[in-house]
Amino acid sequence: MLKFIKGHLTSIDHVDLFPVMAFIIFFSLFIGVLFWVRAMRRDQVEHMSALPLADDCTTDTTNHAH
Repeated sequence: MLKFIKGHLTSIDHVDLFPVMAFIIFFSLFIGVLFWVRAMRRDQVEHMSALPLADDCTTDTTNHAH
C-alpha cells in the first residue's frame, strides 16, 4: 500500500512543498491564536474560565428539545 501511495505522490509536481505549506499554515494559526489570547483583557479570561462552573444563566440558553 505504501508503494502505491508513494508512486502517486512522486508523480505530483512540487509535492515536496506540501509539508512546508502545512507547517507554515499551522504555525501562523498557532501564533495568531497566541496573540489573540495575549491581547484579551483579564476580566474576559476570568469570565470565560468561570463559564463551565457558573450556576446562573446570564446568557440566553433556551432548551431546544424536540
